Amino acid sequence: MLTLVSVSPEPFALRRRTGDLAEGAARLAADLAAVPVAELLAGANRRGVRGGATSAFTGMRPAPADWFTFEDRDADTRDWHPRGLTGGCDAGRDAAAFVVSWCWRPGVAAEERGVRLTFLDPETARYRHVLCVSARPDGTYAPLDVQAGGIAWVDDLLYVADATCGLRVFDLRRILDLRSVQDDVGDHTLFGRREGKYHAYGYRFLLPESDRWKPVTTGAHFSFAAVDRSTSPRHLVCGESTEEGGDVGRLARWRLTGDGDLVADAEGRAVPADAYRAPGHRIQGAVSHEGRWYLSRTGPGHTRGTLIETAVGDAPEVREFPHAPEDVTLWRARRQLWSLTGGPRRRALFAVPL
Repeated sequence: MLTLVSVSPEPFALRRRTGDLAEGAARLAADLAAVPVAELLAGANRRGVRGGATSAFTGMRPAPADWFTFEDRDADTRDWHPRGLTGGCDAGRDAAAFVVSWCWRPGVAAEERGVRLTFLDPETARYRHVLCVSARPDGTYAPLDVQAGGIAWVDDLLYVADATCGLRVFDLRRILDLRSVQDDVGDHTLFGRREGKYHAYGYRFLLPESDRWKPVTTGAHFSFAAVDRSTSPRHLVCGESTEEGGDVGRLARWRLTGDGDLVADAEGRAVPADAYRAPGHRIQGAVSHEGRWYLSRTGPGHTRGTLIETAVGDAPEVREFPHAPEDVTLWRARRQLWSLTGGPRRRALFAVPL
């Protein structure tokens, strides 16, 4: 396994490309009432289980310190696949919620449904799904065809990693309620605005994309995202997941402004403060904290994953992780690292101590 070494941050330089996203999001928000995250959680319609039965951790020693499982319909589905994870701690709210991103990759050909977010209350284990959309200035909206491999919650903004397009940005003050203008959530088989009524495949809440940061050059990939709150200013962390047979991926960190935006130079470019070569292939999530790095890595074939802990120039330390680990986030007050497992029937949010 490789040590972390510095590399050029230039390939990860980003430039804001808002286009008409803000206008489209504002138009949809003018039509539908917004719901705060706390209100969304108070009305959560699905029940997770804290410490629920699962085979996700079979053979893992030691077992996780804490975990949550989903309802069977979410734990078993092969159409939606969980990828990204963030939490209220990243936003400075001390775990007011966990947020999980899912990408739509059905087993058989079906109309695109895009990306959904799961907001889970760690006190009650109740959760609710929200569908991400791209809204247009004419009031129409469409699903997002994005893998959403990693997410990061900073203040009121949610950053979503898009492999080739950089970072998509969502304003969590604009979680929009279809029931604010109609008696139901529309037809479960339809999507979009039709004859004055809103449809979203049965989802009640929509979250429109409001901004975007795109790579200045080609070559960098955005596989996961996290927040480092131990630095001043805070940093947004992103990185690449790669397979054997090619170069290992890279990690990059951008400085954040006081309101959670990327710090940009006079030319409007957001160049990372630093970048590093990752310690190996198949990295699925990474976060830095107090000078240390924590990276989740899938195992080859059907073997268990690993958690890598390291610092720049140090020999990596490896701990056992479950099969198919995904993104990571920190619950700082509890000194815990949280991750999630992605495979059907083995899905769980889980914690290990730092």
